[in-house]
Amino acid sequence: MTASTPRLAVFVSGGGRSLENLVVRERDGRLHAHVAHVVSSSAHAGAIGRCAKLGVPSSVLRRRDHASDAEFENALYALLERERIDLVVLAGYLAHFPLRPAYAQRVLNIHPALLPAFGGKGFFGHHVHESVLAAGVKVSGCTVHFVDADYDRGPIIAQRVVAVHDDDDADSLAARVFAAELDALPDAINDFAGGRLVIDGRRVRVRP
Repeated sequence: MTASTPRLAVFVSGGGRSLENLVVRERDGRLHAHVAHVVSSSAHAGAIGRCAKLGVPSSVLRRRDHASDAEFENALYALLERERIDLVVLAGYLAHFPLRPAYAQRVLNIHPALLPAFGGKGFFGHHVHESVLAAGVKVSGCTVHFVDADYDRGPIIAQRVVAVHDDDDADSLAARVFAAELDALPDAINDFAGGRLVIDGRRVRVRP
């Protein structure tokens, strides 16, 4: 890790498989960023135990532990400032992230569908894949995007496409989409770390 290596805060709500993928890639040199801290929205998330095994610092930060939205938001940003975070990564984070102007274009989310389809409030986990199958579409995939004030509506950085098979159920489709996420998210982080992302309105270009 060098002085210019971006420090990441990874926000999670579940098992933390995407988090572990980032840590493994950092340690073998494929991720050009440092997972400095993990923030969980649940004290019972499997990601907490995964952090202990990986030796990654973690915190539990829940809205219900604070008297108001403002107090929760202040605690969240105090943590980010204390840890000197350059980029926030939402990797299966199911709570609302209150974006402040200072962190505009510094928060990424990974979504298990091809936005803007199958996105928005309530579209998470298997709800997404069940909706994809019910719609009868022939392809799905994942999307990495910048976070803005609206659920799953921020500028799109990258997308990966997977086929939807006739015999798919939500589990089989989710597994194939997750395999695509394992490359898409670290690749987008590397593009951010390399200064290659150029935002032009709703469009994001990746410079060579």
